[in-house]
Amino acid sequence: MAEREAPLTKPEMVGLVAMGLSILVIAIDFTALSVALPAMESDFGADVTTVQWVISGYALVFGMFIVTGGRLADMFGRRRIMFIGIAIFCLFSALGGLAWSVWVLIVARCLMAVGAALTWPAILGMTYALVPANRAALAGGLIMAAVGFGNAVGPLLGGTLTDLLSWRWVFFVNLPVGAAAVLITWTVVASDRPEAVEEKVDYAGVATLSIGLFALLLSLDIGADVGWLSTPVLGLVAFAAIALAGFAWIEKGAGPEALIPKDVRTNRTFIATGITTLLLSAIFFAALVYMPQFMTQQLGYSAMQAGFGMLPMMATSALVPLAAGPLYQRLGAKLTLALAVGCLGGGILLLSWLSPATTFLDLVPGLLVLGVGSGLFYASITTTAITALDPSRSSLAGATIYMFQVAGGAIGLGLNTALVVSEPSLDQGINIAFRLDTILAACGLVVVFLFIRGKREPA
Repeated sequence: MAEREAPLTKPEMVGLVAMGLSILVIAIDFTALSVALPAMESDFGADVTTVQWVISGYALVFGMFIVTGGRLADMFGRRRIMFIGIAIFCLFSALGGLAWSVWVLIVARCLMAVGAALTWPAILGMTYALVPANRAALAGGLIMAAVGFGNAVGPLLGGTLTDLLSWRWVFFVNLPVGAAAVLITWTVVASDRPEAVEEKVDYAGVATLSIGLFALLLSLDIGADVGWLSTPVLGLVAFAAIALAGFAWIEKGAGPEALIPKDVRTNRTFIATGITTLLLSAIFFAALVYMPQFMTQQLGYSAMQAGFGMLPMMATSALVPLAAGPLYQRLGAKLTLALAVGCLGGGILLLSWLSPATTFLDLVPGLLVLGVGSGLFYASITTTAITALDPSRSSLAGATIYMFQVAGGAIGLGLNTALVVSEPSLDQGINIAFRLDTILAACGLVVVFLFIRGKREPA
């Protein structure tokens, strides 16, 4: 009989609560503004193409800096980098709430993303360091439950604040939550700042990776508007390829000081988790963007109603990670991830039969299955990735997986958008796009069965 695992100690539990609150401020912000864009257009007299950069600019900068944030957290102390990140995030949240023009707002959002890119991997690293190695899946489940709760509350909170007060309060709400997170973490989580930092920052690697990712994500963002074969898009893709090739060449000669060290780059399980995340992230992003659009444009919902309409998916994705830890410990990585990928593919397939006669009740089964899949997938894939590497790489591992999530979401959303706008109606376009996402899920399932190990090896 397997030895019963000891319960978490009180300091460990309080520390996990602190990490959950810390990541909540970032998670809420990811989705809260998605329903507030029309109000911003009206206030600033701007068009949708400009205001969309409130979302796109944040995603671009976050994706560009997330790996750097993870490496800095592992090198200089995760708690220290988290405090710096939240300070930056809250400072520019205040600027965003006070913005007097749409361009000030966009700049504030981009700088908020720098703070988020420092904070997110630092929190992941601290979370997994708080508990014993054999409870890693529990830590992953709890932290992803906080992420899911933040994502679920985001559209609801954003729609409610926009309708009742102003979209500016979506920014101001970050300040008290961020302050509380810093205070609790300062009190209950011990400093992990190293006495001496022997490694140096890989500035060349940081520059080439950041530039390459920015060019790639920007090309995907503008492709649907200017054309996928247009000169700007092809130029950005070529520039990204050159920069990323340069990054790979630099990393080979950087040794242990590389931004992504060799033990990370050559770990088979870790690479498989990255590829799986890249394939599957298109599904969550596509549903998050196009289901509210369907509700507002074809069901006639308001911003607040669309926020409530996403609750079956978002609330489920917030609750399921609480069960992901025990399930992961019992089934192992391979079977848990296969179940998660199956739910993601099945959920998006259920939503690919829209028509003018579709009602909200028709959407609920697909949204629920998607919620189960996303809640189980992101908790389990994060745990698989982080435990595949040495504990000293936890923040870098978490950051790299999230980079794959952002990149996969951007690539997938670009493909989805191209398919949606090519069809004569919104429902027909969503149907075609979501069926492509089902194929991506099938490819992800193949990667899981071929390259992810079964039971997680004991520490």
